[in-house]
Amino acid sequence: MRWIVGRRRRQAWFAPLSLLLALAVSPARGAEPEAAPEPPLPIRFVVVTTFDTGDDTGAPGEFSTWVVNYPLPVVIPFPQGYHHLRYNPDKQVLGIETGEGPTRMAASITALANDRRFDLSHAYWILAGIGGIDPNAGPAGSASWAEYVADGDLAYEIDAREIPGDWSSGYVPLGRSAPYQNPPPPADSTNGDNLFHLNAGLVRWAFQFDHAHVTLPDTARLQALRAHFSAYPKTQSPPLILKGDTLAAGTFWIGDRLNAWAENWVRYWSHGMAVFTMSAEEDAGYMQALTFLAQNHAIDIDRVLDLRAASDYTTPGPGQTPAQLLAQDAAGGGLSAFDESLQNVYLAGSAVVNEIVDHWDEYGSRTPSAPGP
Repeated sequence: MRWIVGRRRRQAWFAPLSLLLALAVSPARGAEPEAAPEPPLPIRFVVVTTFDTGDDTGAPGEFSTWVVNYPLPVVIPFPQGYHHLRYNPDKQVLGIETGEGPTRMAASITALANDRRFDLSHAYWILAGIGGIDPNAGPAGSASWAEYVADGDLAYEIDAREIPGDWSSGYVPLGRSAPYQNPPPPADSTNGDNLFHLNAGLVRWAFQFDHAHVTLPDTARLQALRAHFSAYPKTQSPPLILKGDTLAAGTFWIGDRLNAWAENWVRYWSHGMAVFTMSAEEDAGYMQALTFLAQNHAIDIDRVLDLRAASDYTTPGPGQTPAQLLAQDAAGGGLSAFDESLQNVYLAGSAVVNEIVDHWDEYGSRTPSAPGP
């Protein structure tokens, strides 16, 4: 991956000494302060990532891509979470690496929102991660803004070798006794259920802004990857800015049958309103934590965004079985869009982050929105 390093990275960064000392020694919630507490840092945007591949500035990962390129120069201790935080004092943008999986995500987000060092009451949030794309939805390398996040973990499950012959899946919705049994559970729930609905106007605005201002680069590797998936018409273009929905499950799944389950599961829980586009692990934990926090007025749920860029497909290519794809991935081989997805989730995400933080006089008091179709 070629890191997107501009002139700003070469500047020297000097935060005020009082700020750095406050960040280093100010206690998190529950600790006894040794001196009068500093006023909380106002945060305009929280960038949420899930993993890294080295230290913060080493090999490219979700977190280090933002640390290096945005940049996020100030290190803030965060012992109650998975990893220390990073901060840009000029932009008032805070970065967090939560760790992989829904439990780490939910715990890290809750710990951050309850940290009295930060004022998150007006902050926007973006989960900027990579994932798998349904080859029926678009090409690898694409970046997709989700309006809906479906939870693929909360369910009944019967082993596929023991399901009735007329069942298409071993997954059964809670409260039902067969896959996709009607009527579907209610699509809206105050506390979150198997479906989370983000602020549709903000999601449309972010998608339309990126569509007008961001072009995702094509590469020889992406061209080779989509040639391998030529049986799927929607994969046969350079990477795109998409608006499509996410299925989040802690288990990393692959294969045609599970892909069909994902498409049907998202459609079922949303009453036909959502279209499965991206697979991921952490997004339901992210949305559940923020939903609860919003009920306590700790964050503004209408300012939450979810963005995933496609590092690979959710099904193997023609002539390959899911087991063969798994063995190939475990060995570190195979063709993927890993580097491109890290770059593209940053390109798409940072464009929206910058538009909002650089025009805070407008967006600090008014959440942007675009009308529906």
